Amino acid sequence: MDGDPLPPDNGGMAASSRDHQQDADGVAVDDRPSAGPVIRTPDQRLRIFVSSTLKELEPERRAARAAIERLRLAPVMFELGARPHPPRQLYRAYLEQSDVFVGVYWQEYGWVAPGEEISGLEDEYRLAPREMPKLIYVKQPAERSPRLTELMNRIRGDDTASYTPFSTPDQLAELVTADLATLLAERFDASRARVVPPPATAGGGRLPAPYSPVLGRERDLATLLGWLSGEARRLVTLVGPGGIGKSRLAIEVAHRAGPAFDRVTFVPLAQVRDPGEVLGAIARELGVRHTGDAPLSEQLGIARAGRRDLIVLDNFEQIVDAAPDVVSLLTDLPGATFLVTSRVRLRVRGEQVFDVEPLDVPTEPSPPSVRALLESPAVQLFRDRARAADPRFDVTDENAEDVARICRALEGVPLAIELAAARIRVLTPAAMLGRLDRVLPLLVTAARDVPERQRTIEATVGWSIDLLSADARALFDRLGVFAGDFSLDAVEAVTAGEPWAADLLGTMLELVDGSLVRQRDHLGVPLFSMLVPVREMATARFALDPGAAAVRRAHAEYYVRLAAETELRLRGATQPAALDRLEAERDDLRAGCRHLIAIGEADIVADVVWRLFLYWWIRGLLPEVKAWMEAVLDSGRELSPRTRAIAMAFSSWVVLWQPDGEIRREPPEEAVALFHAVGDEFGEGLALAIASLSCMSVTPRDLDRAEARLRSALELAAVRSDPTFLSLFESVLGRILRLRGEPARAVECFDRARHLAEHTGDQFAERVALIQIGWSRLADGKPQPELFARALDRSLRLHNEDGDAYALEGLAGCAAAAGDIERAGFLLGAAEALRARTGLREQRSYVTYQSFVEAVLATDRAAEFEASRVVGRRMPRDAVLEIALGTESAAAVGSPHQEHPPS
Repeated sequence: MDGDPLPPDNGGMAASSRDHQQDADGVAVDDRPSAGPVIRTPDQRLRIFVSSTLKELEPERRAARAAIERLRLAPVMFELGARPHPPRQLYRAYLEQSDVFVGVYWQEYGWVAPGEEISGLEDEYRLAPREMPKLIYVKQPAERSPRLTELMNRIRGDDTASYTPFSTPDQLAELVTADLATLLAERFDASRARVVPPPATAGGGRLPAPYSPVLGRERDLATLLGWLSGEARRLVTLVGPGGIGKSRLAIEVAHRAGPAFDRVTFVPLAQVRDPGEVLGAIARELGVRHTGDAPLSEQLGIARAGRRDLIVLDNFEQIVDAAPDVVSLLTDLPGATFLVTSRVRLRVRGEQVFDVEPLDVPTEPSPPSVRALLESPAVQLFRDRARAADPRFDVTDENAEDVARICRALEGVPLAIELAAARIRVLTPAAMLGRLDRVLPLLVTAARDVPERQRTIEATVGWSIDLLSADARALFDRLGVFAGDFSLDAVEAVTAGEPWAADLLGTMLELVDGSLVRQRDHLGVPLFSMLVPVREMATARFALDPGAAAVRRAHAEYYVRLAAETELRLRGATQPAALDRLEAERDDLRAGCRHLIAIGEADIVADVVWRLFLYWWIRGLLPEVKAWMEAVLDSGRELSPRTRAIAMAFSSWVVLWQPDGEIRREPPEEAVALFHAVGDEFGEGLALAIASLSCMSVTPRDLDRAEARLRSALELAAVRSDPTFLSLFESVLGRILRLRGEPARAVECFDRARHLAEHTGDQFAERVALIQIGWSRLADGKPQPELFARALDRSLRLHNEDGDAYALEGLAGCAAAAGDIERAGFLLGAAEALRARTGLREQRSYVTYQSFVEAVLATDRAAEFEASRVVGRRMPRDAVLEIALGTESAAAVGSPHQEHPPS
């Protein structure tokens, strides 16, 4: 931006940019007294005096001269001929014989001659007669000299001049040509009448031509067209971050809504920096010129009286202080409706906000079919823009999953997807995916027709940051400590004591309004998030904070407190909400733990791991947390006895699910002893259960010790008083008894486990018990698929993918027992796909389905089974649920693994 603000557009004679030139549909108003006609001989042309510094604006002077001559007018310029007269006398004479004054200014004030107090540049402006039309063009960006700034401030009060910014000589030439042509038309109109109403027209505005079809916006278009069809919503603001597709959506709405209006007018505001210039920009696009005898908004009202206008104001965020002017137009132009695109809300009366969301991305986690994948608008956009870069590209079976993951990683942001797809000439989707750990360097374009602020995602985000207040910029930088979604409480924890955080809620609202931060409600808790490119930029800025280490510690300590507060709620009826609460901030919970490990706070991390034992288990995070505990054990640091016990017990627990892990009986036994020594009775009980499972899983099994260790756990008061773990331990005891050939006693354990879970409302413990009972019935030749269906329902509601796999395997076993080999293959294949994704298998002491698989493979239907199994591995999740639960039940469960997008 310029070093000083541009003056307000008091007399907007300047035309718009070359892409959106105005027509003659307007009003000309002249405040000069009427005079008799001037009759010129054919050799006399209007003279256009051009004032500017010479050297710094030499290319611009050439461009202005060419523009004037194209109109068959006469340029009057100092350098067009050497004359034997002093400079001041010369340009005074030139001015007296000229008809229009054109001033072109940039950075320099100009030379001040000896004995003079002002430069020739200022003197030329002062000498121009007041009644002479003045067209002022200001080059941007600029670092102006102080005296030029003073001159422009004085020009600010001159209501006979118009002001227009420009950046290149070509743009200046276009503006001069259009302005002079309009000026001539106005003066011709004014010679016939003081106010000449324009003829009625239909349409008449100029809209940008879309360069590509609009994708995935059908519902948005329907909503917006509905809003614009009535008169209740006359100011509609499309709000969203840079690159989200606001302008494209607005243009499409304007094209489709056009027939309902007398005229649709598109007003590009990206180059406007001064709020005072907005009315002038609107007037130029409507073909209305302001000569100062009435407020411009009133003149617009006169010009558009009786007309129904749709006026699109594009890129309003940097001039949001002009919002009251738009509100005034709602009164002065009663037939006008305004459609505004902005990264921030206008926050004025009458505004109807429409949040523009990212495009829908593929939500199916398993490998999708190409046809299903191309139903996603984000994938369609990637394909279309990739084809534009390389016509040979297509989405195929080989690259479909990579394309889906790219679109998910970029969170459906259209500009990010377009920039990534353009790299298809040099990167395959797989190679591109490997570079998305840092998206900003990848998301760059070299296209010459794209605004500079949208040639990189970094520039797009930077534009939004520059519009923030100082406090909001400081808060944005601080939010770079977060790895994912975060709560207001978390923000308070990492900003405590900062002077710029005194009004934290108000400052957060500024970031939300500026489309840098998104907000959604989660179980009554407001959560905030940033799109990937925005978060990456915040992270980079936060890394420069000299106090980053202390902030990271405060961040980690907040999530330690969250773990302590949530621990007991992970049991019983509060379990689903507690799981979802932790999942909402999972990325930061994990980031906080990793940071604590890095700075040697092993005791704190181990305590968090143990408190959230059920969360890691239910949500399939066991392998990652096991790696943390192994890092603690291998760190070489001296560990407290409890921390060592937790690390050994947890690692021993997770290895039971890992097919290649080495199961050893000694580590959990050492953990039992350590817990006992420090008086942690619950820890001792959990370690005993893990030791029992290890005895069941080694070769050969030691069922006697397994039962003894488990019964020791069940005798502990801390276990007896915890219904959730008591239920889980009863299920383990039942498994031991079944392996020992005591099915009746085993069923008693399973029934007790189920009763305890149902009584306390613990869906996870119930799911575990249901699976055990189901396999017991199946082993007894009395399959009850409804038990596995109920278990699947419970696991789906908990987002417990490991439980989904157990339930699908049980349903597959029931189908095989009933002779439905195709269904059995589908369901088992789907379970195998889940196992492959989570990296966890059945506990080695708990192989359930292998016997029926071997039985089917020994029949003449083996080929049919294997073919169905292959199909099941690639089957979309919704189709699997319909087969497993039936259409109605699958719909009732919904899609619990999908995140709800923030607003």
